[in-house]
Amino acid sequence: MAKITKDEFISSLKEMTLLEVKELVDAMKEEFGVDPSAVAVAAPAAGAEASEGPTNQTVVLTSAGAAKINVIKIIRDVTGLGLKEAKEIADNGGNIKENIPSDEANELKAKLEEAGATVELQ
Repeated sequence: MAKITKDEFISSLKEMTLLEVKELVDAMKEEFGVDPSAVAVAAPAAGAEASEGPTNQTVVLTSAGAAKINVIKIIRDVTGLGLKEAKEIADNGGNIKENIPSDEANELKAKLEEAGATVELQ
């Protein structure tokens, strides 16, 4: 099997539909036992943590409130999750984004609270 370059891989990703990209991510999870989206989010956060100190926070949804659909839309927008995964977080609560800068965490919290959710920063 010929090794492809990073540029070739990115070019092929640009030609894929969102469903094909999701299937690729799922296949990578299964093959390597690692969520590639978690690695992509964790890597920049680790670099930011070294330069900013302990100013990173985790946004935790405790309740979606009455306007759950709006909360699901926001979760999908900020995380890139599918509808099913975003709905599970809205139904059960949990971490929306981890180890993000305080400014970004406060903005996300404000968005979610405006939509009617109850949110904690940790």
